[in-house]
Amino acid sequence: MCQQRGYLLLGAIAVSIYPLAFYASMHLAGVTIGTVVSIGSAPLLSALIEYCLEGLGLTRRWLAGATLGIVGIALLCATEAGHHADAGSSMAVVPGVLLGGVAGLTYALYSWTARRLMQRNVLPSAAMGATFGLGGLALIVVWCFSGMHIIATWQNASVGLYMMLVPMFIGYLCYGYGLARIPASSATTITLLEPVVAALLAVVVVGERLPALGWLGVALIIACLVCIVWPKTR
Repeated sequence: MCQQRGYLLLGAIAVSIYPLAFYASMHLAGVTIGTVVSIGSAPLLSALIEYCLEGLGLTRRWLAGATLGIVGIALLCATEAGHHADAGSSMAVVPGVLLGGVAGLTYALYSWTARRLMQRNVLPSAAMGATFGLGGLALIVVWCFSGMHIIATWQNASVGLYMMLVPMFIGYLCYGYGLARIPASSATTITLLEPVVAALLAVVVVGERLPALGWLGVALIIACLVCIVWPKTR
């Protein structure tokens, strides 16, 4: 019981840090680079967590995938850094990338703690609900000091309500439901759609421009994740 509480507390702390780092990364470095670094680094960091805390070895396949991911992130960051330099805001890219790494680490950490709780016969809804519930309490404190402007107008409030219900509540509830019923490799592979869709929306809706090297970086990151999570053939 004490160990389960430790997993729950660690997961709640990670949940409270993740959205702050994730959205700050997108604000500083742009939607594309913030999303790709945050989501793309999570599987790599998750494998390192399992290696350090569970003693699982790092295979040659993982090392090959990690190399692809590092090269892809480097290309994407270099492309975006050049774009921001032209706009006179290149200094924002580096902290944005670092915050994306923090978001990826906390994403991997709360996924790992939730999985450990499920392995100890805790229901997926209970594991995800308790983790996000405690993390949400910490975020309420942050909101009281810095987020009151979100209810200043009906438009801000509607956007905030949408973010809470659709991407956060429904999205992560479905993620926890699926994680308990399909292999982790399949669940992680499906989440690869997130950075791809984010990059497309950033170009089509937000109006960001991603050069060829940037798209190559996105492709290498996706190839990295596929290489790591794709099921091995017999």
